[in-house]
Amino acid sequence: MNSFHGNKINPTRIHRSQLKYYLFLIALSAFMLLPIVFMFSQALKPINELFLYPPRFFVENPTLKNFLDLFNVTSVTVIPMTRFLFNSVVVTGCVVFLSITISAMAGFALSKLQFKSKKLIFEANVIALMFVPAAIAIPRYFIVDTLGLTDNLLGHIIPILAMPVGLFLIKQFVDQIPNELIQSASIDGATNFMIFRKIIIPVIMPAMATVAILAFQMAWNNTETSEIYMNNETLRTFAFYMTTLTGNLENRVAGQGIAAAAALIMFVPNLIIFIFMQSRVIDTMAHSGLK
Repeated sequence: MNSFHGNKINPTRIHRSQLKYYLFLIALSAFMLLPIVFMFSQALKPINELFLYPPRFFVENPTLKNFLDLFNVTSVTVIPMTRFLFNSVVVTGCVVFLSITISAMAGFALSKLQFKSKKLIFEANVIALMFVPAAIAIPRYFIVDTLGLTDNLLGHIIPILAMPVGLFLIKQFVDQIPNELIQSASIDGATNFMIFRKIIIPVIMPAMATVAILAFQMAWNNTETSEIYMNNETLRTFAFYMTTLTGNLENRVAGQGIAAAAALIMFVPNLIIFIFMQSRVIDTMAHSGLK
């Protein structure tokens, strides 16, 4: 009996009966990679290829001129690009860390701790999933303005900390942990914090990685807080700067190459964080019980 038939769940080699599935998955993966390839291709195209008709998908004469033009444009601005980049790094780091912490602790509390209005709070979180950001833009602005967070880096962080989907996802993970395990740890003298750190966190790591990706994308690509809450240019983020840069260029035609380079720069960090955490995301989708 060969290894495939001897171990059908985890075969040691590819059987010929599996080839049709691999061919389908390879073709599907190549199709899904086309937008990413196109983005890299656009950023490397010289100006004559950007406006070529009929357009070409792949670049024929790749060049880094678009990136050089981008840095040359930003080097002569009143506020250096590094200031906007610094703001984005600080804001994104804070949002990711605080979103993970808040979602994990709230998910543990709503799943395993007993207190009044627990069910009501979770139902409110579920209802919050139905609201799009545009629906709460006005009341959120009044809250931010009342708290005095305009023209303040906290105005970038606090308004986007709430992640209903992150709380919901983590709570569903914590629900899989047997209550008997929590009770046994309590009997042995473990505090809630010890239970959270020693038992809960190792189990919900895949969900926390997914929340980290969602929080990173939301914070890194966010332009709303810069547009609405920040009048001081030095407090605006890299994403906002990139979206407004090409619109302010005198030569809009030449600016298309710069726009393609700026779009790629904004996209690459999202791609990197997903590549490093994609295995955790797959665990989140496939997770069906304690391992």
